Amino acid sequence: MNKDMKSSFIAPSIEYPLIWSLDFAFPFITKLAFNLDGVILTREDEEKLRILKKDRLIYLSNHPSSIEPPIAYYVSSRMGSRFYYMASRNVFTWGFGLVGELIKRIGAFSVLSGGVDRDALKMARKILSEKEGKLVIYPEGMMTGENDNLVPFMPGIAQIGIWGLDDAKKNDPRAEIHMLPVFVKYILSGSRNSQLNEIENSLRRIEAKVKVHPGGRTLLRRFLTVGRVILEQTESELGVPRADIEGKDFDYRLGRARHTALNQAGNILGVQFDESENAIQKIRSLFTALDSWDAGTPLSTTPKNLKMEEIEKAKKLVDMAYTFLITKPKNLISYPTAERLMEWVYSFERHVFGQLNYRPRQAHVLVGDPFSLEPFYQSYQKNKKESLAEIMAELRRRMELLVERGKNLSQPLVPPFSIGMDIDIA
Repeated sequence: MNKDMKSSFIAPSIEYPLIWSLDFAFPFITKLAFNLDGVILTREDEEKLRILKKDRLIYLSNHPSSIEPPIAYYVSSRMGSRFYYMASRNVFTWGFGLVGELIKRIGAFSVLSGGVDRDALKMARKILSEKEGKLVIYPEGMMTGENDNLVPFMPGIAQIGIWGLDDAKKNDPRAEIHMLPVFVKYILSGSRNSQLNEIENSLRRIEAKVKVHPGGRTLLRRFLTVGRVILEQTESELGVPRADIEGKDFDYRLGRARHTALNQAGNILGVQFDESENAIQKIRSLFTALDSWDAGTPLSTTPKNLKMEEIEKAKKLVDMAYTFLITKPKNLISYPTAERLMEWVYSFERHVFGQLNYRPRQAHVLVGDPFSLEPFYQSYQKNKKESLAEIMAELRRRMELLVERGKNLSQPLVPPFSIGMDIDIA
């Protein structure tokens, strides 16, 4: 947080009558709000959770959508405990502030996305220092839109854990904190035929909107064709010179569109990027600027007289970049599950229609093996940087194992690499 910023921090509270009501209403609320048909935990994974009931821990999950925090809430109830949650500052403004009023009463506190928020760090340390303190953090630091992959993690997570452990040991020298890796894998409900019909109908609506005729293309080729048309339209809207992309492959053009959109958003918000920064780093910096603006405490680098239409344009540019983060042709054609196809549908719908509608699905929660920060805490006293890097590497390794486990829960809906022959759009 910039030194000249006044705090917009929102602290958590726990109101048990509300929590008990939400426990009872959880299946109904998540079906109504997120079209979720249930949360699945294996007996083995539930046992892992119960063993950790009395421990201090950091619950670390992937974050492909907005549904993972409610799922973490469900996991806490299955564990027989309660979690605290780091939530992006802008979430507290949703629904004219009603969402914020609700989530802070079940343990959520605000953090400025992508940046350093000292008030949030102070609260995280306090929670972890307390007996049985449990904190939910999403190491990707953003909603990724993609369920089968992980973006680079925020490096500060390990430091939060070490600081929390250091504070805990001041009261209890035997204190420990466990890192608990968790992966949420969504599986579409219904039979193979019903999934195929839903994807077909959704794709036809999108094709009609962008004026693409399916012709004799295979399903995968139709997805690639719609993606190419949206990319071409976006390149034109962004003003990407044709000479710069002539003869370039699809991946290059996707990257060029991403960075052009993010750079233009940065120009509006006064965010300067280094040439070496990747799209994820740029998005995180833009989130910090937008979160701070929404909280009423803009960064010192944000132009003073920004108009609302300029803010909306910056948000639209970030949304454009998101479209092309998810659109990875190699991932789709190599393993075209119903879930991956639907992720592309969601991305297209958000870009073309300005909204998406989640289809019925179940959330499978895969719980990894927890690991203690104690060994790293000892080495941290000698080499801080190396110890923090080792924590993040171990977390990444365990999360990747869960990703692979999650991939095995779904099979290709159509044959991999069945892209057929390309056909002119006209």
